[in-house]
Amino acid sequence: MGLRELALRWADALDGVVAPTLTRTETEAMLADLAELLVAAIRGDADLRNAHDAAVVLVAANYRDSLVVSRSIAVICHDMVEEVCTPDGLDYDQVRDRAVAVAAEFAAGCTGALRAAALVEQEATLGAALAAARDAEVRRQLSEARFEAVFAGASVGIGTVDVSGHVLAVNAAFAEMLGLPQQHMPGRPVADLLGPANIGHAYGQFRRMLAGETDRFRLETPHVRPDGGLAHIDLSMSAVRDAEGRIQFLIGVAVDVTERKQLADRLWHDAHHDDLTGLPNRLLFFDRLAGAVPPIGLCYLDLDGFKAVNDEWGHTVGDRVLHEVAQRLRAAAEPRAGLAARIGGDEFIVLIERCAGEPQLAAVANELRAALATPLRVAGHPVHVGASVGTVYVVDRPRAVDALMHAVDTAMYRDKAGRSPRGPHSA
Repeated sequence: MGLRELALRWADALDGVVAPTLTRTETEAMLADLAELLVAAIRGDADLRNAHDAAVVLVAANYRDSLVVSRSIAVICHDMVEEVCTPDGLDYDQVRDRAVAVAAEFAAGCTGALRAAALVEQEATLGAALAAARDAEVRRQLSEARFEAVFAGASVGIGTVDVSGHVLAVNAAFAEMLGLPQQHMPGRPVADLLGPANIGHAYGQFRRMLAGETDRFRLETPHVRPDGGLAHIDLSMSAVRDAEGRIQFLIGVAVDVTERKQLADRLWHDAHHDDLTGLPNRLLFFDRLAGAVPPIGLCYLDLDGFKAVNDEWGHTVGDRVLHEVAQRLRAAAEPRAGLAARIGGDEFIVLIERCAGEPQLAAVANELRAALATPLRVAGHPVHVGASVGTVYVVDRPRAVDALMHAVDTAMYRDKAGRSPRGPHSA
């Protein structure tokens, strides 16, 4: 599969998701260039920054729907992995791990580019609204129509508030965003619109503005609609002053960022979890380890002879074995409030916080081995999977994480050497 075919598959995956600014031919040419950048990053020939830059280019071409990210990640983690592995004969697991890192950087690039684009639109709208509002005070007869046009026709929410904190007016977009009838909103305290979660913070900002300490503030606040739905709203408020500097009223611009927040949450999850097994990945595991409550226990697992599974039945069956193993380890760890993570390849680790001592840790290790004792049924193949398990118990919060990981890795190899070989095999 060459870059041209990768671009065609990528374009097909994105077809119909958004209305791009490019023609199909231009889109395919752009995606071919981006695919070259991403493939180079997966091979290790280029920095992961390539993936971030590719995401920025894609968002600039108006690919801004959340499906763009998930479908692009699928192309990166499957089609591009095959493009790198098949012709180059590289190690499948290493290439796949590199592709996951590239996909995470791509997702982060999309999130940043989407936020930047939303901020540009929001600032432009606020600037237009403020300019129109100021003109309305100075040249009322000429500019009132202009302000009303901006107010009524804006795709973002716009509202005005008097100096006592009561709503003067809101446009249709703001009313729809809040799920409230537009005609019922004038005269209501702004507290009713902001929602209880941020009302204290918002009122503090209002008081500073009315006292002349600041001319604007911005906050992101949740709002529960009357139908029970939750909207996340990015609100910017600015003061409009008269010629003597007295505040006449406040004007706000609101953007519904619910979808963006959900996308950011989903991208965070995807970047911190293994796409094959769904377990936390190395990044999230080390983050949790750094903040773990001592005493802590670690169980480091390496599947014995897993390479034989891939050699005999192929990577598809091997991936299913890893997925099933992950689910069994998760089920065994969770009753102990443990965190099971996939470190890479066929290596897993379980973190136990507030560990009661080495006897408990040994019991957890035995439970993990027992979880893998029953043969797996994968694609019609009964497969026995053995695991070498190394354990380390630490009384205090770990400071040298690398040394701790080296210790538990060494313990795992001692366990592997001390037991008779028992790798995965068909029943």
